[in-house]
Amino acid sequence: METQDLEQLRYPIGKYEIPEPITENHLTEWIDILEHLPSRLEAMVTPLSEGQLETPYRPEGWTVRQLVHHISDSHHHSYIRFKWALTEDNPLIKPYLEKEWSKLFDAKTAPIQMSLDHLKAVHAKLVHLLKGLSTEELQRTFRHPEDNSQSTLAENVGRYAWHGSHHFAHIENLIKRKGW
Repeated sequence: METQDLEQLRYPIGKYEIPEPITENHLTEWIDILEHLPSRLEAMVTPLSEGQLETPYRPEGWTVRQLVHHISDSHHHSYIRFKWALTEDNPLIKPYLEKEWSKLFDAKTAPIQMSLDHLKAVHAKLVHLLKGLSTEELQRTFRHPEDNSQSTLAENVGRYAWHGSHHFAHIENLIKRKGW
């Protein structure tokens, strides 16, 4: 497989880019994406067979099952990061080793419904929180320890709308390629 094809499989919607400036329209669109992701994802993956759930979305990539569990885990972390930034002054967040988490027993064997239900709950809480944030609150920040980069909550809304859409596209494109 050519490098360009592999890159397209890895980033089917491109890499996340922070718009400058982030507008109300961006935020409304991103929150809408977050609000509907759980139901869209569930509708797409629930009909898949166990064998299809064990199919990697690309060579050396995660399986559909691992992707579903990863989205749930990652968005749970994001929700906590929002809470930290709203209650602490520019907190240093705790990252997690997502590749290692994807190798854990639950990510490889648990029914996807567990993570779909978790994602629904996390997104319901997250979207409710996001819809109530003021412009000033959306400018609150947190720091990531890997590169000491600072991120606003507005940027993080976009990042997680992109993240969910990114992994949704992985699964959607696999389904199309396989003709499922």
